[in-house]
Amino acid sequence: MTPELDVVLDPAFTSGLADREMGDIRAMRTRCQALENSLSFVRRLIQGRLDIVGGEMERRRDGGASGDTSELIGRLPDILSDGSRSDAGPGAVRPPQPMEPDHDVMAKLQEKLDAIASAESLGAVSEIDSDRLAAVVRELTALEDEVSHARRGIHVVIDRLQTEVTRRYASGEATVDGLLRS
Repeated sequence: MTPELDVVLDPAFTSGLADREMGDIRAMRTRCQALENSLSFVRRLIQGRLDIVGGEMERRRDGGASGDTSELIGRLPDILSDGSRSDAGPGAVRPPQPMEPDHDVMAKLQEKLDAIASAESLGAVSEIDSDRLAAVVRELTALEDEVSHARRGIHVVIDRLQTEVTRRYASGEATVDGLLRS
C-alpha cells in the first residue's frame, strides 16, 4: 500500500521485541498508532464517499431523475450519519492516544481515493452515468477492503507491542518509576 505500511506490517518489524529497549518499543507503538489513525481517517472518507454514491444509486432506483441533485443533497445528513452503513459497528477499544496522523500515508491514500471519486466529482454525482457509478462503488469498495486489511494488520502489530510492554511490567523488567524517569 505504502512503503511505511509495508515496513510496519513486515513480521521483521516486531521480531526480537524482548531484546529491544522499552523506549524503542514505545516509539514503535506510537508510530503504529499514527499509521492506524491515518488508515481510520481515510477509511471513513472512503465510507462517506461510498455512502454518497450509494445514496445516489438508491435515489435513481427509486425513480429519481439523473442530473437532479436537490433530493440527494436533502438526504445527505441521513446518508452520512454514523449509523447509515450496515457494517458499521463499534471499533476495537483502545486507550486514548494522540490523534496525529502519518501525513505521508494519508497523502498517498488520499491520492488513491481522489483518483476514484474526488470530492469535486461527488459534487456532480447525479450527472455520472449509472455504469460509472457502479464502477466507482466497486473501486471504492476495493480500496476500503485494502485499507481495512492494512488497519487490521496494524492492530495486530500494536497488540504485539502492547503485549511486550505488559509482559515487562508484569515480570518486573519495567517499572512505573522507570517510566516516570524517562
